[in-house]
Amino acid sequence: MTEDKNTSFLSNLLNVSIEAAKPNFVALNENFPKSVKGRTIVIGAGKASGLMAKSFEDAANLYWSAEEFSRVEGRVITRYGHAISCERIKVTEAAHPVPDDMGEVGVQQILDLLKTLKSDDQVICLFSGGGSALMALPADGVTMEDKKSINKQLLASGATIHEMNCVRRHLSKIKGGGLLRYCGDAKVSTYLVSDVTGDDPSVIASGPTLPDSTTCKDALEVIDRFKIEISGKIRQKLLNGELETLKSGNPIFDRTSEPVILASSGDMLKAAEWYSRLKGVNPIILSSSIEGEAKEVGASMAKIALEMAKMRNDHAGPLLLLSGGETTVSGANSGRGGRNTEFLLSFANAVDGEPGVYAIAVDSDGIDGSEETAGGIYTPEMISEAKTLNLSLSNILKSHNSAVFFEKLGALIKSGPTRTNVNDFRAILLT
Repeated sequence: MTEDKNTSFLSNLLNVSIEAAKPNFVALNENFPKSVKGRTIVIGAGKASGLMAKSFEDAANLYWSAEEFSRVEGRVITRYGHAISCERIKVTEAAHPVPDDMGEVGVQQILDLLKTLKSDDQVICLFSGGGSALMALPADGVTMEDKKSINKQLLASGATIHEMNCVRRHLSKIKGGGLLRYCGDAKVSTYLVSDVTGDDPSVIASGPTLPDSTTCKDALEVIDRFKIEISGKIRQKLLNGELETLKSGNPIFDRTSEPVILASSGDMLKAAEWYSRLKGVNPIILSSSIEGEAKEVGASMAKIALEMAKMRNDHAGPLLLLSGGETTVSGANSGRGGRNTEFLLSFANAVDGEPGVYAIAVDSDGIDGSEETAGGIYTPEMISEAKTLNLSLSNILKSHNSAVFFEKLGALIKSGPTRTNVNDFRAILLT
C-alpha cells in the first residue's frame, strides 16, 4: 500500500486517539487518592494494568511525599508483552484470552499480599479489559481446565463481552465483588480503563470489587443460548445458586469508594474529533458502543458511507465517520484475522472501490483478536489490486482470513502493544 495524504491522515488520527485513551492519574489532580497512615497496596489485572501501575506511581511521586511513596507496594498482572517497568509495583505477565498457569500464580501472589493487610492500609485496584482471563481463580468445584474450556467456547460463540463476563463472574472466587473478601478492613478504591460498551464498571474485568446485578440464572441462560458445554457439576451449582456473586446492599461494599473510569472509547473518539477539525476534516461520531457481527457491521457501515458520500458536496471539506465499541466474529475456528480486519474486509467488499472512500479499523490494545497486528487500513485502489492478485474478497471473508487479505496488500497495521484497551476504533474518511 502506497501512503498518501489520506492514509497519512488516518494513521496520525489513530496515534492521537490512542494516546488520548491511555490512563492518566496525574490528570486527577486533587481527586488523586490520599495517602494513609499505613501502606498503599496496589493490585490489578488487564491489558492496561501495567501502564496504569506506572501512571499511578508517577502521580504518587508528584502528589505524595517521598516517605508516603515509600509505603507503596503492589502487584498487577498483564498480558505477555504488555509489561512496563515500575519502581514499587511488580508487573507480571500471563496468557490472554485463555488463562494459563502464570495467571494462577499471579493471582495467588496478589492474595498473599492482601493477607498482610492491616486496618490502616488501603488497597488501590487497577482493572482493565483482559482482567477476567488474567486474574483467573476458579470457584470451588470449578477447575482451571473447566475455565479454559468454557472461555474458549465463549470466545468462539459470538457472545458479547457483557454475556461472556456474566458467565465468568459466576465461575470465579474473586469476580463479581468476590475480591473484597480478601481485603479485610482496608479501604478499597477502584480505577478502571473501560473496554465495554456503555462503560458499566461491574462488567470491566468482571468487576472484582463491585456488586453484580446478574444472577446464576442469567449465566445459565447465556451458556444454553450459545450451546456452551459445561459439566453436570457446574450446571447443578448454577441451578442451586451456589455460585452466586455479591449483590448491591451487601455491607462488604461499605468500605469501597465509587469506581473511577480513567479512559474509555469516548475519550478516543473525542480526541479523533478534535484532531480532524484541526486538519480541516468534518467529524461525525456515530457511536462509541457499536456491537454485532463484524461482517454485518462492516456492510452496514459501507451503506452509511456510500449514502454520506453522495452528500459530501454539501459540506465544506472531507467528512469523517467515527465509531467505537466491540464487534464479534462467530464460528471462526480457523483462518487468520480479528474482528477489525473482518469488519474492514466486509466494508471493502460492500464499498467496492468507490472513489474517495478510505477507512481504518483497529483494536486499541494493538492486538486484533489472536493476530499480532492491530487491524488494517482500506483504500479504494485495493479492489483493483485484489483482482490483479486473484483475491476474492467474498471467499476470504467466508473463511475468516481477513488478515491474510490486508497482509498481501501491505495494509496491516502493526502497532505493537499500546498498553491501553478501550475497544475498537473505526474511522471512515470521505474525501
